[in-house]
Amino acid sequence: MNLSAENGNVDLTSSRHFRLILRGNQMIVNSLDREALRAQFRSAKPFPFVTIENFLEPSAAAAISAAYPSFEEALAKGVSFQAVNERKKVQITDAAKFPAPIAQLNDAIASAEFLSDLSYITGIPNLLADPQLVGGGMHMTGPGGRLDVHLDFNYMEDRQLHRRLNLLVYLNPEWKEDWGGQIQLWDKDVKNCDASFIPKFNRCVIFETSDISYHGVMPISAAAPGPRISFATYYYTKEAPAHWTGVAHSTIFKARPEEKFRGLVLMPAESIKRGVGSAIRQARRKIKSFVGG
Repeated sequence: MNLSAENGNVDLTSSRHFRLILRGNQMIVNSLDREALRAQFRSAKPFPFVTIENFLEPSAAAAISAAYPSFEEALAKGVSFQAVNERKKVQITDAAKFPAPIAQLNDAIASAEFLSDLSYITGIPNLLADPQLVGGGMHMTGPGGRLDVHLDFNYMEDRQLHRRLNLLVYLNPEWKEDWGGQIQLWDKDVKNCDASFIPKFNRCVIFETSDISYHGVMPISAAAPGPRISFATYYYTKEAPAHWTGVAHSTIFKARPEEKFRGLVLMPAESIKRGVGSAIRQARRKIKSFVGG
């Protein structure tokens, strides 16, 4: 087995355990060296994670990447974000809108075999994929876009599911470091960035979601020739994790240490704006219900 020089990433193409997860006759996901990844996940800092190079079979990776629409086309098909914390980002979560290669990827990483591997690697039993891809699916962030450091929501009330893992696959055939877009993993106080990875083609990052798993994406440079593209999916359990406090929360954003104005002014203003908007929507629903009744 070969470990690449960058942050101990496991290069699966040289693993003695190389095999393939199949979707019909289409080879999609290279097999996982479960023992190496399990060890990496357990020892990772600031919280459990693994990075996998050559995650997808090369021709499948190329087909999936090529199937992504232009940023303008994605805007028409998906949901866009233009807030302070999340800007110039589009996500397409409706699997019915996925081109065939992307639908095959989605199916492969929701398969029973893949879930079994994930459970072994992470030590989290009974993992469930999300057929609704809440917050996941096809992600595209245009030049000048950003995603601030945050904790993800931890519980889906309607389905009573606890969020446990994030999986991200990066799909730009070329991406230069000075274009930004690095995924960063921060300590629990958001004082130090302990791991950072450029969105290298066919790189996969999987990490545990918890109340300390702060992560974010560095702003995309205006010099980037096009959007940063990735596929995201999240895994859940019906059972509560050991760290569960019984308190559900939505996404929690934090400013990086050098972003004092953002943390003291822009983020609080955005939070107030969201709160007012939510109150207005609730009031409208109550009025509509009263009038309709």
